[in-house]
Amino acid sequence: MPIKSFQGERAQKERITPSKLTVSDIMTHQLIVFKPEDTIHEVMEAFIKNRISGGPVVNEEGDLVGVISEADCMKEISDSRYFNMPILDKSVSYFMTKKVDTIESNMSVFDAAAMFSKSSRRRYPVLEKGRLVGQVSRKDIVIAALNMKSQTWNAR
Repeated sequence: MPIKSFQGERAQKERITPSKLTVSDIMTHQLIVFKPEDTIHEVMEAFIKNRISGGPVVNEEGDLVGVISEADCMKEISDSRYFNMPILDKSVSYFMTKKVDTIESNMSVFDAAAMFSKSSRRRYPVLEKGRLVGQVSRKDIVIAALNMKSQTWNAR
């Protein structure tokens, strides 16, 4: 007589379908942030140390006030060579991009991918109720797409 093994009813895992996959599911939560008074030299060192190419700039209250990137740092490098002066300790507020495009945390990954395809941006700060909660990059979108099963790929 065969012996049956009974493990009980299996717990149902909540499976996130592609139509429900949001930016908050794939974004980076642990951010390296900069302050407007940081020097551009400190920022460039942080880029190299942390292997990043940009990051959000926040004020004392933690509000997003800009974004600083390697491209912004190129301005300082170019100016220092042109004027034959060493890289100065100018503040981030001088170089950062102040008009920041953002993404809401509840936006679908597909809508975020569309935003990336229409712009040259490599990353967007993610806001939730007006507060900075993370950052999503093109790479995050690509990884999410690769992790989706082809048979469950739905646009909506």
